[in-house]
Amino acid sequence: MTESHPPSTSFEPGDPRRPRGLSVLDHPGFPGTPAGPAGQQLCPSDEPQARSGAAGAPEGRTAPPAGLQDRLAGRLSDFTSLQEHTERLARARGLTATLEAVLASGTALLGARRALLVTVLPGGGPSQPIGYGLDRASLGALETVPAEQSLVARLLREHDRPAQVQSHDLADDPAIGARLRELAAHLGLGGCHGLPLATEEDGPLAAVLWFYDEPAEPTERQRELVRRYGDVAAPLLAKQLAAEQVRRTTEALCRGLLPDRLPQPAGLRLAARLVPAGLDRSVGSDWYDAIPLPDGTVGLTVGSVSGDGPGAGPCSAPGAAAAMGRVRAALRAYAVLEGEDPVSVLGDLELLLKTTEPARSATALYAWIEPDERRITLAGAGHCPPVLVTRQGAEFVETSLSAPLGMLSCWEAPGVELTAGRGDTLVLYTEGLARRFGPTLHAGQANLRRAAADAPRDVRIDPDRLCAHLLAVCADRDTGPATDDLMLLAARFE
Repeated sequence: MTESHPPSTSFEPGDPRRPRGLSVLDHPGFPGTPAGPAGQQLCPSDEPQARSGAAGAPEGRTAPPAGLQDRLAGRLSDFTSLQEHTERLARARGLTATLEAVLASGTALLGARRALLVTVLPGGGPSQPIGYGLDRASLGALETVPAEQSLVARLLREHDRPAQVQSHDLADDPAIGARLRELAAHLGLGGCHGLPLATEEDGPLAAVLWFYDEPAEPTERQRELVRRYGDVAAPLLAKQLAAEQVRRTTEALCRGLLPDRLPQPAGLRLAARLVPAGLDRSVGSDWYDAIPLPDGTVGLTVGSVSGDGPGAGPCSAPGAAAAMGRVRAALRAYAVLEGEDPVSVLGDLELLLKTTEPARSATALYAWIEPDERRITLAGAGHCPPVLVTRQGAEFVETSLSAPLGMLSCWEAPGVELTAGRGDTLVLYTEGLARRFGPTLHAGQANLRRAAADAPRDVRIDPDRLCAHLLAVCADRDTGPATDDLMLLAARFE
């Protein structure tokens, strides 16, 4: 088992030990700089002679040494391969895609077969390993290696961190701990090469181990290629890890402002889904709620608060999330006071919004449900119409056209009443979800209704599975990064 650390020596510009030149085709820092006729490095001043010699050595000039062109072609091939893999890495979107690209590209550059990657968690400590060519059982077994034997632990050290670790044969390496040797023999792991991914600003970010199926080790050129790839991958990975932390924080914030559980009143089954957009992209913040009322009825609501008024951009998203929490809390109070009249509930909410949040607007839908009679009374303010999923298919519950709250001097819209059948499911959703289903809001709503109608029967009768199905269909549509939350609230009448 070998560890190598970054060299501690450096050469000043005038130091005679400093290399004298590089071939124009040689990527800076690649090992094995082509040699000249006398075994010297090929300097820029030697290039014209080499080029003319290759064309037939006119004017008595000597031809280049045998193999020079092959070595230059090899350097060019290395540079091209490295560029292809780094471009693929740069195109990766999201943390998962970035990690998968690092594993796959490193495997290709080293000629290995399997790989393992572990990132550093925000609070410190290693994450769950991600494998390439390794199943879950193998990854679980490798997690049982004690820290003092772990190659990953060495690569994630804050201090005295090796630049690389390498073993020709893990199963027969005396420098490897007994548990790791045992697992290497059991899993058929031969040679191993590992690198830390780290930056000066962030320290260690991840550790990657690549495995051969037989005792082997990469060539010097392969090691240099993967090291240079790691130099490019580390800062990109740092950005993706930071973005993932923001996403998780955003999701925790949004979920903290929404119900931690849904009530399950007699005669009604409820389910909900939320996929928050990142604060760096979001243009608003959505809510859903199910409010058990004193008389045994239930109030259902979904809505969205935009940033700082019409045309607000992503920078206003954190403020919109806080405003959403205030608006939802107010709506709960109005629902308890006069929940049987959805028009009054939204009218009171609009007055509050204009008084306390004058720079913001909101779309909202409030439905008052009587589970025993399966009666629905609802009103909407600039919001997408809900979908009623029945045995025959799915249809929109058409609400009257109305402006969002806070947009006009006075909001006004009539309510709508209908009676659902036993087994029907009412689906409420926000605009962000509809827009993910199609290029326009109208097309997205139509596609969402069609997806609900086409769901298998056993899915349509289960509100939780129906929500999951609609989100899965939505995820299959490539409409670019989400700029709004994806929100669903489904209620099935038993």
